[in-house]
Amino acid sequence: MGIVTPALLWSSSALASDRIPVPEKPPLIDREKEIALALSAAPPHLRKDATVYVLESVGYVKVRTGSNGFTCMVVRDHPLNIKPTCWDREGTETIVPRVLREGELLMQGVAVDRIRELIAEDFRQGKFITPRRPGIAYMLSGEIRNYDPRAGTVGSFPPHVMFYAPNLTNADIGFSPDYPMFRDGMLPFIGYQGPHGYMIMVVGSHVMGGKARGRHEEK
Repeated sequence: MGIVTPALLWSSSALASDRIPVPEKPPLIDREKEIALALSAAPPHLRKDATVYVLESVGYVKVRTGSNGFTCMVVRDHPLNIKPTCWDREGTETIVPRVLREGELLMQGVAVDRIRELIAEDFRQGKFITPRRPGIAYMLSGEIRNYDPRAGTVGSFPPHVMFYAPNLTNADIGFSPDYPMFRDGMLPFIGYQGPHGYMIMVVGSHVMGGKARGRHEEK
C-alpha cells in the first residue's frame, strides 16, 4: 500500500535487545483483560457506552453494542502489535470495517505484506472508503506496543490522539524528523499515509516522563 508511518519509538521501552520471533498469528488475550485494554484507549467518560470488539480465533467479535457511536478494540495489525484504539462514529463507519478485515486475515495466518495488498485492492474496488468528514480516534492507553521490523523488537508508544487525514502527507504539513519539536513529540505528524491516514498528536509528552527519547521510524 506504500504506507509510511513515522512513529516515535521510545528506545528505553524496548522489550528485547535481540530480534523477537514473530508468530504466524497474534496471540489471544484473556477476554476481560482485552475489553479493559480496548476501553483504556478512550477518555473515561466515553467508555461505558462504547461498542467493544475482541479478537478471537476467527477474527474480531463484537462483545458489546454501545450507544454513543464510539467503537473500541485492540488493533492487531501485526502479530506482535497491541494498539488499543477508540474511534468516533465516522471512524466506526469507515475505518473499523477495514480493521475487522485485517483481524480476520491475520487469524487466517495471512502474512502482513499480503494483507496490505488485499486491503489496497479492497479500496480500489470500493469495499472500503475514506472518512467523509473530520473526526478523531483516541489512543490514550499506556499499553500500546508496536513492532519495529528493522530492529526486530517491540517498543512502546505514548498516549496520543489521531485526526482523520485521508491521503495527507508529511510533506503537506511540513514534517521534518530532524526538527527538535518533532523529535520531542510536540508537533504532529502523519501516520499510515493513505486513504485511512491520521494526523497524530502525542498527548503531553511530559506526562511520559519528560521529553520523548527515541527517533522517528518509517516503515
